[in-house]
Amino acid sequence: MTSESKIFYFDNNATTRVAPEVVEAMLPFLKEFWGNPSSSYRFGHQLTKHIEAARGKVAALINAEPREVIFTSCGTESNNSAIHAALVTHPAKRHVVTTAVEHSANIKFADHLRKQHYEVTLLPVESDGSLDIHLLEKSIRPDTAIVSVMWANNETGVIFPIEEIAAICRSKGVLFHTDAVQVAGKLKIDVKDLDVDFLSLSAHKLHAPKGIGALYIKHHTRFSPYVIGGGQERGRRGGTESVADIAAFGCAAELAAANLKDEQTRVRALRDRLESAILKNIPDTVRNGDRDARLPNTSNISFGGLEAGDILKALDHVGVCASSGSACTTGSLEPSHVLTAMGLSTARARGSIRFSLGKFNTDAEVEHLVKQLPEIIAELRAAAANGAKHSPRAGVEKESAKV
Repeated sequence: MTSESKIFYFDNNATTRVAPEVVEAMLPFLKEFWGNPSSSYRFGHQLTKHIEAARGKVAALINAEPREVIFTSCGTESNNSAIHAALVTHPAKRHVVTTAVEHSANIKFADHLRKQHYEVTLLPVESDGSLDIHLLEKSIRPDTAIVSVMWANNETGVIFPIEEIAAICRSKGVLFHTDAVQVAGKLKIDVKDLDVDFLSLSAHKLHAPKGIGALYIKHHTRFSPYVIGGGQERGRRGGTESVADIAAFGCAAELAAANLKDEQTRVRALRDRLESAILKNIPDTVRNGDRDARLPNTSNISFGGLEAGDILKALDHVGVCASSGSACTTGSLEPSHVLTAMGLSTARARGSIRFSLGKFNTDAEVEHLVKQLPEIIAELRAAAANGAKHSPRAGVEKESAKV
């Protein structure tokens, strides 16, 4: 693909384009104010006020107090830190409750905990991706240290009733953490109403750079640092602060709060238009996940008789970026753990594509995808019927469409 080729980006749940305003917010801390904020001299120490200003903006996005927010490297670290803190501060409690459809940050950490002789309950989900709240309540034990449930699934967009889960945990005297990485900027977040103990965020889902995240820790909640170092973040997270990235996160948080209505209206309308066209015009397609209780930007669709990898390659040839709910490992496409937990067959799970939209998507981009996709699917199915092993578009240069 040449630098002049148009990119049609429909993978905003994976990462987002850095907003121009965010780039501008970073530049002073890359070009002029590049000192170490932990320094004793003014050139470095003056940066702490910019860190605190950004902390206030991130806190405002979720209606938290600034002192309740610590900066991390990403959502994964935030998730791990919350669970780690609950276990370390309650050593007699060696049980964790989470779900079978969590991000790998939780699933892999659960595997790690089992090796450390902790017990982990992975709650199943229904066929539409929803969670049985009564089963969750029954799964909480006297030795449960923490319940960790994502607010919205990254693959299907399905939303869990976090406020209700938090109330159950409070009634049981158990800490509750939610991974809100996919929710920030798409739905309103008010930690005071939710009354959660921990909440994870990641800046690169909000049109800021990768490599910066945040963890909300409710005031008076016991906490033990996961990253131990020089005592930064009031002793709750060691490591020299990346001031440029923190400033970027603060700016992105402000933009996200201002653009919340656009996400819930214009972006939702684009998503619905795309999804309706696919389901109407392409045979043997099925939406995965609840139609209504999901993020306004996310659509996960199965294309019968096809492999997601082949579809993504063909889409790439026409400049479209999307993703599957699967991970490529050693050359083979493994079915998504989220979709298989929902009861999808291996074939249906392997033929599923996630389209996730954002504020930079346009009507023209959706029109391009809606126009290209039926022909792509038809060609792939014809090739599969004829026994072809590769996409009929393999090796074809991407189109330089003007939008």
